[in-house]
Amino acid sequence: MAHLLGGEALRLEHPTRVVFDSLTLGVDEGDRIGIVGRNGDGKSSLLGLLSGRITPDAGRVTRRGGVRVGVLDQTDDLDARASVGHSVVGDTDEHVWAGDPKVRDVIAGLVADIPWDAVVGDLSGGQRRRVALAKVLIGDWDVLVLDEPTNHLDVEGIAWLAGHLKGRWSASDGALLVVTHDRWFLDEVCTTTWEVHDRVVEPFEGGYAAYVLQRVERDRQAASVEAKRQNLMKKELAWLRRGAPARTSKPKFRIEAANALIADVPAPRDRVELSRLATARLGKDVVDLLDVSVDYGDKHVLKHVEWRIAPGERTGVLGANGSGKSTLLSLIAGTLQPTAGRVKTGTTVRIGILDQQFRELADLAADRVREVLARTQTTFQVDGKEMTPAQLLERLGFAREHLSARVGELSGGQARRLHLLLVLLSEPNVLILDEPTNDLDVDMLAAMEDVLDTWPGTLIVVSHDRYFVDRVTDQQYAVLDGGLRHLPGGFDEYLRLRAASSSTPASSTATSPAPVAGGGTTAPAGLSGAELRAAQKEMTAAERRLDKLTGQIEDVHRKMAEHDPNDYEGTMELADGLKLLEAEVSALEERWLELSELVA
Repeated sequence: MAHLLGGEALRLEHPTRVVFDSLTLGVDEGDRIGIVGRNGDGKSSLLGLLSGRITPDAGRVTRRGGVRVGVLDQTDDLDARASVGHSVVGDTDEHVWAGDPKVRDVIAGLVADIPWDAVVGDLSGGQRRRVALAKVLIGDWDVLVLDEPTNHLDVEGIAWLAGHLKGRWSASDGALLVVTHDRWFLDEVCTTTWEVHDRVVEPFEGGYAAYVLQRVERDRQAASVEAKRQNLMKKELAWLRRGAPARTSKPKFRIEAANALIADVPAPRDRVELSRLATARLGKDVVDLLDVSVDYGDKHVLKHVEWRIAPGERTGVLGANGSGKSTLLSLIAGTLQPTAGRVKTGTTVRIGILDQQFRELADLAADRVREVLARTQTTFQVDGKEMTPAQLLERLGFAREHLSARVGELSGGQARRLHLLLVLLSEPNVLILDEPTNDLDVDMLAAMEDVLDTWPGTLIVVSHDRYFVDRVTDQQYAVLDGGLRHLPGGFDEYLRLRAASSSTPASSTATSPAPVAGGGTTAPAGLSGAELRAAQKEMTAAERRLDKLTGQIEDVHRKMAEHDPNDYEGTMELADGLKLLEAEVSALEERWLELSELVA
């Protein structure tokens, strides 16, 4: 592959520390590189060096003649007085950009819902981010550099961006460098992972899943130094290998090596034990939303929502920005009263909320972290062991010197982890997390997931980070058109429903049956008894077939694990058979969902 840009013996030094020392690396055509590392280790500085916006203290940046580099920073440089249209396409004539399919695709994918003549200064932070991203994506670049592109994007926006980047940067067409903490996005888009740590950049082949395996192997070789990180990442690897078949069936790392590394690692959660503990702490009644509706003036946000939350339930709530997720959380927390219907809360319920505004820390800005911890006289159980608040804080990535820092001086990620600790130490039995992954790097996300694995209560999570939601919850619901709908198919089903909704004319959606929690809908009028019985019979047959296919898929996974890795033809034959089985499962699940709506 042709070389595009790189660095030779780069050194970058800040007044208080050395960021990079004698760093040499290169970017070639076709590279799709994801950059990970702890906050503050130099990920954004690396992008600045390679893009030419930061001058190294020593060494030099190399660039092939004529290479064009497009950059998206974490903060945009948009003119607050300009219109959205001018910010995206500049002074280009309409007939020129409107005739370019690439430009039309970017506009439709990112800013279709933003008025073209709106003033940038009047936009929300999320809307400004999408305008800045659209401006960069329509450019004709050889190297695209993106710093946290998924910030402020909802699930649909992230899925669209992943698809766009995969289609745009093929094996012989430019290069992509992206810093993100969204692990699903890393696995979906990137073919190489760079880890920034300790003044160096360490390359790993493959996306996030492959990076985890190789990092566990590296940590195993230096176990005396990296014992804590090794155990944590082995647990992460166990999740990746034992998670959804769509993830574990991808040939992203050697199956034999992965299985050997996690042979003695337990499942992330003991669901039976956690459910038993949750029931003991909560009783039978948690929070019931009974025919609840919420209106803000003439705007109907939630309509006739029914949701009975069970003890120990671990649920992710999905939905577009502005769909009503925060309103739903406020109803559960009791901070908002419904316009119609009622909310019934169990007598033993104690709710803890991790919000986006750090409200619990607002009055603690002048206090030192150790002073805040000194006021907590309790311990917390992790993996069956009693831990003090200071020990738990260390597990969440705080160094001892951070204990002397004032709360107001903490970074966004540190403040979020301290906030989570204080919420957990208040001993709630219902925990509500509103966008908990903001400002956290992948190591700290894994640490947070590790703590939540052993938390025995009801967990409600709102997040656009699909990896995190898959990891810590057992089921997902979506807020769609004011209703709450259960998603047996998770994120993929949600994206299908959103795509179908956006392509359905308003006149037909107005008369369609309203979705309710649990995935059911009002049965269509005129369904005869014979048709109903036939649908139920087909559902039963589909369930039996799904059970059989599940066993066959597990058998293929076992054969692949035992297969000779040097027999490529045999491996490909097994992989092709697995794809056929998974395709049949997907088709049967879709048909089962259609039937379940008919018989509900």
